[in-house]
Amino acid sequence: MKFVRFPYSRLNGRQKENANFQKVSAVLAEYGFSTIRLSDDWLGADFLALHADGRNILRVQLKPRLYFRKEYMKKNLWLCFAEDGGAYLFPHDRVLSIVLKSKRCMHGTVSWNQRRGYSMKQVPQWLKPKIARYFLY
Repeated sequence: MKFVRFPYSRLNGRQKENANFQKVSAVLAEYGFSTIRLSDDWLGADFLALHADGRNILRVQLKPRLYFRKEYMKKNLWLCFAEDGGAYLFPHDRVLSIVLKSKRCMHGTVSWNQRRGYSMKQVPQWLKPKIARYFLY
């Protein structure tokens, strides 16, 4: 069999999520983490990342882009999404507080106030330096 790269753009939504999970899992392995995919959003998490030290466990929500939800607040969730040829992995509440304090994008929007969620097609330029340390690859 000859392996031929399959274009990411031709994958459906679920296939993209699976591909993103596999890529992130491979990178997390380099940092000492093993991942476990969950069949349902257990306490908001799509997967668990367990560190080899036996002390650190990340509950991770996987998204196609930068996304915040009120229902994720105070659940100690990490959010992971692909961008800039790699992926960001960050504590949801910590980055959410930065965004809310800035009052630049989601403050006062119908999406955040009534629908209880807000997503961005790309990380805004003003936010990139503030979350750069969460860029995985």
